This record gives sequence, structure tokens and C-alpha cells, in this order.
Amino acid sequence: MAERFCNLIAGRWEFPEANPPIESVNPADISDVVGIVPESTPEDVNRAVESARKAYSGWRLVPPPRRAEILFRVAELLVKNKHFLGELVTREMGKILKEGLGDVQEAIDMAYYMAGEGRRLAGETVPSELPDKDCKSVRVPIGVFALITPWNFPIAIPAWKILPALVAGNTVVFKPSSYTPVCATRFVELFVEAGLPEGVLNLVHGRGETVGRVLAEHPLVDGVSFTGSTKVGEAIIKSCAGIGKEVSCEMGGKNPIIVMDDADLELAIEGSLWASFGTTGQRCTASSRLIVHRDVYDAFLTGFTERAKNLRVGCGLEEDTDMGPLINETQLARVLHYVEVGKKEGARLVTGGRRLTGGVFDRGYFMEPTVFTDVTEDMRIAREEIFGPVVSVFRADSFTHAIQLANSTDYGLSSAVYTRDVNRTAIAERELNSGLVYINAPTIGAEIQLPFGGIKKSGSGHREAGGRGGAIDMFTRMKVIYRDFSGRLQKAQIREE
Repeated sequence: MAERFCNLIAGRWEFPEANPPIESVNPADISDVVGIVPESTPEDVNRAVESARKAYSGWRLVPPPRRAEILFRVAELLVKNKHFLGELVTREMGKILKEGLGDVQEAIDMAYYMAGEGRRLAGETVPSELPDKDCKSVRVPIGVFALITPWNFPIAIPAWKILPALVAGNTVVFKPSSYTPVCATRFVELFVEAGLPEGVLNLVHGRGETVGRVLAEHPLVDGVSFTGSTKVGEAIIKSCAGIGKEVSCEMGGKNPIIVMDDADLELAIEGSLWASFGTTGQRCTASSRLIVHRDVYDAFLTGFTERAKNLRVGCGLEEDTDMGPLINETQLARVLHYVEVGKKEGARLVTGGRRLTGGVFDRGYFMEPTVFTDVTEDMRIAREEIFGPVVSVFRADSFTHAIQLANSTDYGLSSAVYTRDVNRTAIAERELNSGLVYINAPTIGAEIQLPFGGIKKSGSGHREAGGRGGAIDMFTRMKVIYRDFSGRLQKAQIREE
């Protein structure tokens, strides 16, 4: 009998049974049920929001350094439980163990960083134009946040949202993906163990089309932070428009890597493999478009294809595995459908494109690393996010042509260029139309001390993670204060001549 994992509402763990429960299964072995969680009702969501609303009145008044002490304890608990959580990420989501541990490490880094914000949370003090008057701005919390997260980073992305929301003084209702609910529950348990007051962080399980929608549209929710598909993100933006909610959506990508004729070709191949097939291509920053200068195109394609063919696919818990399964049958079918679309559009399938079967492969959702060539920028496989181990290789006639190809989609999350020409790197920084730009590195690998997010259909609203313009801006509001201690009426901008 699989273990049951509960909602957390007002400090109490509970398992509502109004709806049939949800099973979370290991995508590498579907006979392995990782856990069972409830399919929550709108009433469960309502009680969670009311709990967060009630807790907000007290939590917002806790001094930020005291809030930060709890986050430091969460960081220490994450360190203590890193290997357990990393294995759980691999078992529930499918990514290889090194990546599962990296998922947890990112949460550790974020916990320490955001705990440090408890003593920063800076506004500014500026001089007044009038005597005996001072002027300052301070950060204040916003209220109750709905945090809705995906399955591909089941510890890291919740950390990106929950930790800054809490240190800023907000309260939270957290709705994780129904594909990775056990990871989310184990993560929330650490906040309880660290001593977070009841009601400050609430957890409700359920599917996005039911629980997620009700939560995002709840009238007592002051802000929504969402990571997931562009389609769902755009629907959330529309539903919250005009009603005063803070909304931040981190959505899809169609990320390019440019390989120029002067690139370190071995480094470019290695980076492109990691960006294309790491996490089985199931990252918003994964590179699904490789744009290679014509002078090195053949050499790059030969080396890249051979390396892709030799990637070891299997269970992520096995030490020698390079690429794990897709998350579920639906996603596998979607990716295989795009392979057929690419072939019908006239792209040439160089390698892969098939579901892996036989032996251990029959237990899960495994697919070959897949490479297309002869792709044109108007093809669907060149424009639409596939979210799987499928990459298209383009031939570029020049640096200018490569930049044009890189910018030719509706997305703008991450991009990269491999070149040894410092002048080209400067131009690429300026001309690549994306929120993240990498020089001689792949499109994946963002660090938590800088903002994360994209433009166009890749993102809307404030960025995630740290640094100026990051998550603290999402979860705080600037309040400006003028204090006149002159004892007389002074009128700004009104001068007695």
C-alpha cells in the first residue's frame, strides 16, 4: 500500500476524500507508486486561503531578521536531507540522480540567499528639497500569494517562490504539480520542522485545471506566481487582469545555441548535448535549436549526432545513466507526435525519434535522443516548444544570419553563443533577444543570485530568484514615506520668490 501524503491547512495535515485521490508514479517504473495525495476541492482551497489570510496579520509584523532565522533552519534541514530528497526527485520526476541532487542544491542555495535578505530588504533614503524633512522608501509585504509550480524542478522551483515570499512577510498557498506532489510535501515538512507558524505556508494538492484555477482566481489571493506552460500562464494573466493582483508567470522557451566557425567545437558539442538532453529536454531553458555556422556544420553535426546516439538512457537512479524517462505517457505521446510532425514537414531525422522498448524500458516512458536537420524556421518543430529530447540543427551562413535565426521565435527565455571572438560576444549580448544570454556555455545553468526569466511568450511580470529585479520585487511593494518635522506647513515645489 503506497504512502498517503496530505494537504497542510492552518497547521494541520489532512487528507480530504471528497474526490478520488491522485497516484504519483515513478516514470522509470510505473509499477512503483511513490505516493497518494488528495484531489482537493474548491472548499479546501478556500480554507487554505482563509488560513493564509488570518496568519498574514501576525506574520507581516515579525521582524524580517526573525523570519530569516526560520529560513536558515530550512536551509540546514535541506542540507541534512539532501541525498534523501535528491533520490526522491529522481524517483518521482525521472531525472538522473546527479540532477536530482542539483535540484535540491538549488533550493539550499536559495534558502541561504533569501535568509540573507532578512537583513537586506533595502529601500532608500534620499534628501528632501525642503528643510527639516526626510524622505525614504521601505519594502512592505503584499499579502496572500498563490504559488503554482511545475513538475520538472519539484524542489528548486517551489524554493524560488516560497522562500522569498516568506522572508518578505507574505503568507502562501502552495499548489504543486500533481505529477510530483510527494517532493512538494517533503519540502513543506521542512518548514514545519523549522518552526514556521501555523497558516503561514499552506499546501493543497490537486490538478491545475481544477485546484490551480480556483486558487489563482480566488478573491482573497493578492498575488499569483506561476511556472509552467505558456498556454496556462497566458490564461492566468488574463483571468487576473484588471482586478489588482500581482502576477508573475515564467513560461516556455525555444532556446537557441549558436556555434560559430571559430568556436571550440568539442566544448560546443559537449554544451549542446547537456542543454538538449539534460533532464530529457524537459527544462524551459533546454536548447531545442542548434544554429551552426556552415564552415563547421558537418563536423559539428557528426560529432553531436554520434555523442547523442551513445547517451545511455535508463532509470535515473542507476549510476551510469545519462538520460532518464519523460514524465508520463501524455508527454511521451506529445513528443513522439512532434517527431512525426517534423518528418511530415520535410525535416530529416538523423537519429532517434522512437520510444524505447524491451526489458526495463517497458516499465517506463523512455525515448531515444532525437536529432533533426534540414529544418526551416517556419516549421512547427522550429517554433513550438516540444519539451522533450528533440533538437533541430540549423545551418547559418554568417553571424548575422545566426542571430536572425536565434531571434525568429515567439519565445525569449535563454540563448547561447560559442565563439572565441570577443567582439562577437559583445554583439551577441546586445542582439540576442532573450532574458538570459550565455557565452561559451549552454542555455541551462542559471545561478540563484541573479534574476531568472524571459521575454515575449517566455515570461510576464517580475523575475524569479535573486538580485535586483528578482523575486523580492515580486513579493514586496515599495512604500514611500515623507516626514516633516519643521512644525510648519511646507509646500513642495512651491517657492516663495
